[in-house]
Amino acid sequence: MGSMLMLGFGGFMGILKIVLMALAAFALVDAAVRREDAFRAADKQNKVFWLIILGIALVVSILFSILSILPIAGAVASIVYIVDVRPALRHVTGGSGFGRRRGSSSDGPYGPYNGGR
Repeated sequence: MGSMLMLGFGGFMGILKIVLMALAAFALVDAAVRREDAFRAADKQNKVFWLIILGIALVVSILFSILSILPIAGAVASIVYIVDVRPALRHVTGGSGFGRRRGSSSDGPYGPYNGGR
């Protein structure tokens, strides 16, 4: 019974480790495709800072056990980027980057052009 519990716990920790690696990888790639000037315009440090922090978060999530403090700190950095920095960058750049919606050719700066109706 005890070995089944440890096996289940190990499986859960393995899944959690994969989720944290995916979170850090997503944040790193997203930061890499953003424009440098968007970081300054959003007043969110700079692109190199976030690339270094998120790169370290990814490496730490790969190399260390989830029970140590370093992967947790990396997860916090990734979450801060995703919930705070990324929305600010999307606001500044008009939503460009991953998941970018393309407008119609008749879209103006304030939305679709409806011919003066």
